[in-house]
Amino acid sequence: MEMKKRRFLRGLGIALIVLLLLVLVGPFLVPVPPLEGTLPPEQLGDPDSQFIEIDGLTVHVKTMGQGEPVFVLLHGFGASLYSWQAVMEPLSEHGTVIAYDRVAFGLTERPMEWGEANPYTPQASVDLLLGLLDRFDVDKAILVGNSAGGTVSMQFYLQHPERVEALVLVDPAVYEGGGGPSWLRPLYRTPQVQRLGPLLVRSIQSRGLELIDLAWYDASRLDAGTIELYTRPLQAENWDRALWYFTTYSQPSNLADHLGEFDLPVLVITGDTDRIVPTEYSVRLAGELPQATLVVIPEAGHVPHEERPDLFLQAVDDFLEILK
Repeated sequence: MEMKKRRFLRGLGIALIVLLLLVLVGPFLVPVPPLEGTLPPEQLGDPDSQFIEIDGLTVHVKTMGQGEPVFVLLHGFGASLYSWQAVMEPLSEHGTVIAYDRVAFGLTERPMEWGEANPYTPQASVDLLLGLLDRFDVDKAILVGNSAGGTVSMQFYLQHPERVEALVLVDPAVYEGGGGPSWLRPLYRTPQVQRLGPLLVRSIQSRGLELIDLAWYDASRLDAGTIELYTRPLQAENWDRALWYFTTYSQPSNLADHLGEFDLPVLVITGDTDRIVPTEYSVRLAGELPQATLVVIPEAGHVPHEERPDLFLQAVDDFLEILK
């Protein structure tokens, strides 16, 4: 009996050692082939693209109009400044419009090495926006943020309220989001997961259209040109590693705990059928912000400024009248 017990424990020990080796060593045995056919971001830009150095980072920017007010447009996760193409010119009739690609997205530089200032953290997103305003000599701006871009806009206001005239939050991510459960995030930074991470995010190449369909109320409205603009950044060098770094260093915003501190006019816009940030979350947000106006756009999903630009612009025009 004692012999059988020792054999069982020995077998169990060997099995655990093998399992441990698989967990610790296995990821390093998985081949991670380099991306093929990628280009420097500057080679993927448009004639009106600007590549401007801000705090040591080359940022992809487009501008229109002049004078005040100044609108700064912040796209959501997985998008780029092209998300605003249908509304930039009409907004520029009111003043200056600045749209830019946030780090890890679009055609902004994707650093693979950095010092103490990690460019992929939430704080770095706030710092980059501050550098952008300084670079264009903007004292105060109306921040227009979609989804995670709305999150950055709100975080920026909490740190630099004197630089924000008003907020336009388009299906903003406030009550959920932030890179997964807190217990899971430390695993992202282990060498094993860091090696496999880029492979995981490359699935967006095959699943990207599914995510776009999810964002739109009626995906049949998508044309080939819009899809090309969504997928063009996947040709930029190191897009996979940058997206993984961004995911790795994401954190909960905790904005819901600070809504009473937003002492400025806010316009909350949502599609009536948002399947990413549920419409009821935006309705709730508008009710909890002290000076918020709510507009629900019919037959629109997570990106009403893309699907229903006419109704989006009307909502912004009405909001600007309130600001006068």
